[in-house]
Amino acid sequence: MPQSFDDLKRRARELRQEFEEALGGALDAGALQSVRDRFLGRKAGAVTALLKSLQQLDGEARRDAGQELNRLKSDLEAALTGAQERLEDRSREERLGRERLDVTLPGRPPSSGQRHPLSQVRIRLEDIFVGMGYEVFDGPEVDDDYHCFEALNMPPDHPARDMQDTFYLKGRRDLLLRTHTSTGQIRYMLANPHPPEVRIICPGKCYRRDEPDLTHSPMFHQIEALVVGPGITLGDLKGTIETFLRALFGPQQAVRFRSSFFPYTEPSVEVDLACIACGGAGCRVCKGTGWLEIMGSGMVHPAVFEAVNRRLGKVVYDPDEVTGFAFGLGIERVAILLHDVGDIRLFYESDLRFLEQFPR
Repeated sequence: MPQSFDDLKRRARELRQEFEEALGGALDAGALQSVRDRFLGRKAGAVTALLKSLQQLDGEARRDAGQELNRLKSDLEAALTGAQERLEDRSREERLGRERLDVTLPGRPPSSGQRHPLSQVRIRLEDIFVGMGYEVFDGPEVDDDYHCFEALNMPPDHPARDMQDTFYLKGRRDLLLRTHTSTGQIRYMLANPHPPEVRIICPGKCYRRDEPDLTHSPMFHQIEALVVGPGITLGDLKGTIETFLRALFGPQQAVRFRSSFFPYTEPSVEVDLACIACGGAGCRVCKGTGWLEIMGSGMVHPAVFEAVNRRLGKVVYDPDEVTGFAFGLGIERVAILLHDVGDIRLFYESDLRFLEQFPR
């Protein structure tokens, strides 16, 4: 340690020279901090040590030495601050050089959502029917036994009820989650009795106690159609369905009709579509038959008109004066065929990898 003022001044000159050499070699933030710690550190800095040695001097020598060391400390701090600023400027310039912005490039469009594939298919179906002059109508998803079963020719002891395993509201056997959108057909006829001509579709959610698998879901979507008026025939039904299916799947698609049974139609027919995968040649999709079941249909059973008339308290839909046809199909079924989807559960798993494959 210096023993006199002259010794201290000499040591101060040496430290200044050592500092300048060390600062010249500090090329990054870490090295710059090391220089700061070496010379100005509060515990082991060289300048700090000299300041502590001032107590060995007396009187005027201590004052003059203190002024000298304070100038040294201020000069070193200023030099370090300048070196820090130059380092930051150089770093900023290097970063800007790497991150050049081409203002002529087009902007990146923000990501946006899109309609669910089932919603897209529902809108497509509705557009076809609206173009054919149909009105879109939907009733409540929670309905009662009358609209869901009784008015559709399914009294409490009817075996057809066993075909639809129903969700009933707790403690209420008269309220249920609708098992089909045919309930909307009854509600529309009751609400619009004048004149007794009807041309509607009823799309919406339905519920049945099905175990989820490749082709079943406890919640699903249907779209059903009802046409009522004087002189409506099975030929009208056949022509309407063929027109609809060819508008949906293409004019080359073959369609066939098979006898079937539904309690609310008589006669009843199942409708098949030539397999869109193999064109009717037979494949795994159609299980070698060349045909795919697509919907059920038929002429409105007179018992349905009579049930509506009883609720209205007057004869509006006289089975001797008006006839009608109805048909319905599953929206998931259509989506599976249009997009070649192998598992209905994919529509409900909210997997973006699946959902983003569909057009916006």
